[in-house]
Amino acid sequence: MANRIDYTKASPDGYRSFTSAYLYLQKCGLPRDLVDLVYLRVSLINGCAYCIDAHTRELRRLGVANDKLTLVPAWREAGALFTEKERAALAWAERLTHVAQAGVPDADYDAVTSVFDDREVADLTYAVCLINSFNRMAIAFRRTPEAVAALES
Repeated sequence: MANRIDYTKASPDGYRSFTSAYLYLQKCGLPRDLVDLVYLRVSLINGCAYCIDAHTRELRRLGVANDKLTLVPAWREAGALFTEKERAALAWAERLTHVAQAGVPDADYDAVTSVFDDREVADLTYAVCLINSFNRMAIAFRRTPEAVAALES
């Protein structure tokens, strides 16, 4: 499957605005591995091969065990492998990614705010919104995952 346009070059200012948000989230105070777990889960839901590849690589670089990475799609069944904060973040990410189906019930909001403070919830929400946008860009323009590009080289 061939790439379409290179959106990073077609609209560099637009891409820089997304990158600014990404850079903010790297230093916002939320643990990097937690944010990348959210990025990975949302990318799995959306079927974004480029982002699944990128965030799996990043999580490995951060030292997250392969067992944990393997169970991200089934995190609810993985028990103590995921911390309370990770479980809350993953649930919030799923709810916001599927917002068109069921909105955001008070119970889901209450669950995330029970383990994160207001700033953390806002930043976590920015992260979910950002990765959903990046997924849509990568899927729309068929961005090639690094694993695939390596085979083609």
